[in-house]
Amino acid sequence: MMSSSDAGERSETRVHRLEAEAFIRAARGKRILDVRTPGEFAKGHLPGASNLPLFSDAERAEIGTLYKQVGREQAILRGLEIVGPKMEQLVRAAHIDVSDPAVYVHCWRGGMRSESLAWLLGLSGSRAHVLIGGYKAFRNFALSKFSQPFRLIILGGRTGSGKTGILHALQRLGEQIIDLEELAMHKGSVFGGLHSGQPITQQTFENALAVALEELDPSRPVWVEDESQRIGRMRIPDDFWRQMAHAPAVIVEMPVVLRKQIILTDYGDIDRDQLSEAVQRIEKHLGGLRTRQVIEAIACGNLDKACDLLIPYYDKRYDYALQRRHEQDILSVRCETCDAEDNAAKILQAAQTLLNSMPTLPLS
Repeated sequence: MMSSSDAGERSETRVHRLEAEAFIRAARGKRILDVRTPGEFAKGHLPGASNLPLFSDAERAEIGTLYKQVGREQAILRGLEIVGPKMEQLVRAAHIDVSDPAVYVHCWRGGMRSESLAWLLGLSGSRAHVLIGGYKAFRNFALSKFSQPFRLIILGGRTGSGKTGILHALQRLGEQIIDLEELAMHKGSVFGGLHSGQPITQQTFENALAVALEELDPSRPVWVEDESQRIGRMRIPDDFWRQMAHAPAVIVEMPVVLRKQIILTDYGDIDRDQLSEAVQRIEKHLGGLRTRQVIEAIACGNLDKACDLLIPYYDKRYDYALQRRHEQDILSVRCETCDAEDNAAKILQAAQTLLNSMPTLPLS
């Protein structure tokens, strides 16, 4: 029979501690367990992480009070009292895969919560990896990522130019991309949230962006769709936004009839009441008369007319924003089809001189 000391030594050898950058790289596609409270997890978490809290919000508050008012020993004992009955449930909830027992664990500062679960999972046959410094260390890593220089190239164009589709077609052609709208779970305009799922927090958006940037080769160009600094409720971090603002831009020039076709494909199936509510939110910019005309067109099912009324408003806003870029940093490419693959190939061919002239950044 294995002694308790043998079990402890065996579990210890199955617990590995990783700094934030190594943790993120190793945990890609693996199971990440965030053992913080549900409230902590809700404020922000790593992409793909599952919440497996050792304590509820109330329990953590109780332990924190004990720590401050009575002392560390009493707080630890109370924590053990709470966690003890949950041990079997925690192991079962971890869903250890026998074929791939690696699991990645973190808490707030890489302290007792993550180490305790890692020890427990080690006893259960898992290879547990603990994030040194916890979520706090990851956040420091994430925020530093936005100031790292990247060879950005902006993909721009008026509303309905199919930029997102072209962006992903460029990726299929071997280019590196960052899809900010996908990370923010929002399409950018006042209508952009109508296809969105569960809202995310600013921290979660920043975390996803940092991890996406970590996966890129900074020596190669990175295509990013032209955005305002706010995408719905999310704000592009200042350091990364400044890089976007000074990057060269390829602008998709597309006939309005094709743009309308793309807009209707993207938004034509949305509930009319939701569309009307979205239009009302920009009434002060559209004006009262045009707002009423758009809402009436939507109510009648005439989305073609609604597009005709809305497109000039969005074109004016985009053209104004485009004036902030230097003319020598803009390359316009005329696209005469809605086919994203064809447009991506044409854009990539036209942009070769621009891409070749971009400075090569040293590997960090």
